[in-house]
Amino acid sequence: MTNPSSTWVRWLAWSAVALEGYDLVVLGVVIPVLRRDPVFALSPGSATTVATIGLLGVMVGALAVGPVADVWGRRRTMIVCVVAFSLLGAACALAPNATVLGGLRFLAGVPLGGVLPVALAMTAEHAPVRRGNSATTVLMTGYHAGAVLASLLGALLVSSLGWQFMFVVGALPALVLVPLMARRLPADAAPVARDATAGRNPVGVLFRSGYGVATVAFWVASFMGLLLVYGLNTWLPEIMRLAGYELTQALFQLLALNVGAVIGLLVGGRVADRVGVRPATIAWFAVAAVFLALLSIRLPGATVYVAILLTGVFVFSSQVLVYSWVGRIYPAVARGTALGSASGVGRLGAISGPAFTGALVAGGVAYPWGFYFFALVAALGAIAVVFVRRTEPADDLAATAVERDRAAS
Repeated sequence: MTNPSSTWVRWLAWSAVALEGYDLVVLGVVIPVLRRDPVFALSPGSATTVATIGLLGVMVGALAVGPVADVWGRRRTMIVCVVAFSLLGAACALAPNATVLGGLRFLAGVPLGGVLPVALAMTAEHAPVRRGNSATTVLMTGYHAGAVLASLLGALLVSSLGWQFMFVVGALPALVLVPLMARRLPADAAPVARDATAGRNPVGVLFRSGYGVATVAFWVASFMGLLLVYGLNTWLPEIMRLAGYELTQALFQLLALNVGAVIGLLVGGRVADRVGVRPATIAWFAVAAVFLALLSIRLPGATVYVAILLTGVFVFSSQVLVYSWVGRIYPAVARGTALGSASGVGRLGAISGPAFTGALVAGGVAYPWGFYFFALVAALGAIAVVFVRRTEPADDLAATAVERDRAAS
C-alpha cells in the first residue's frame, strides 16, 4: 500500500523539477526575440554571456544549498528555493537591459540550482522499497515536461504577448505549489536527527568512511554526463547539417534525441531496480559511447532517426542514474550535500559542453570528430563509475523506507 505522504513528496518534487526545466529553457526561447529587440539587441556573444552567467548561478546554488538542506531541513529549503527563484524569475520580465537580465539570471540560478539536489534527496528518502532508481528517473521526467511547456508556450505566444510573458508565466505555478508544499511536505523530510553521523560537517562526510573515491568518481561522471546533455542539445542540429542533412531533418533529429531521453528515463530506472544501479549505470554510459560513435557514419533514411533516438535513451538517463546512485548510498546527514556537489560539479560540464563543441564547429571538424569526442566523454563516464564499489543503500535510508511501508500497511 502506498503511503499518501510519500506520494505527495514525490509529486511535489516532480513539480518543482518541472519548474526548473521550464526556467532553464525559457532563456533559449526568448533569445531570438531579444536579439531583435531595439533595446537589448543581443549579439551572439552577449547572449552566450547571459546564458553562462545563469548556469554559473545554478552551479553555485547546487553546491551551496545541498549542505543547507542537510542542516536546515529539506522542507524549508525546498519552499524557500521555489519562492526565491519564482520571484527572481518574474523580475527578469522587468529587466531594462542585458546587464540587469544577466544579473537577475545569476541570482535566480542560485535557488534554482538548489531545487534539484533537494528534490532528489527527498525522492530517495520517500521512494518505495526496491523502486528507488525508477523513482529518481521518473522525477527527472519533470525537467523535460517543463522544457517542452516552455518551448510550446514560446512557439505559440511569445510573438503576440512578448518575451516578458514567458518569465511571468513561469512564476505563476508557485502560487499553487508553495502552499501545497507547506501543507503536504512532511516536517521530517530531512531526517538528520536519526543519523548516526549527525553533528558532523556534511561536506566532510563526503570524504570519510570510504566515501572519498566514490565522491570524486561521481563528480567526474556527472561532469561527463552533463557535458553530453548540454553539448548535444546545443549543437546536434548544426553538426547534422554539417553532415549533409537539411535543417528540417536536423531539427527532427533533435526531437528524436529528446524523445529518446524520456524513454530512457522511464526504462533506465526500472532496469537499475532489477539488475542494480552499478551495472546499469556502467552499461548505460558504455552503450551511449557506442551509439555516439555510430553517429559519425552518415546513416541512410530512417535509420539515423532510430540511432539518434537510441542515443538519447542512453545518454540522458546515464546522468540521472548517477544521481540515483548518489542518493542511495550516502547517509542522510550528507545526502543533500552529496547530490548538490555532484550536480554542481556537473554544471561545469554543462558549461563546457557547448563551448568545446562550439570550438569544433568553428574549426570545421565537428563532423565526424564531434561524435568521436562525445563517445570518448561517455566512455570516461563509464570508467569513472567503475571505481565506485558501494551499491547498497545507506542504513538510514533502508530503515526509513521499511518504516514507511509498515506504516502504510
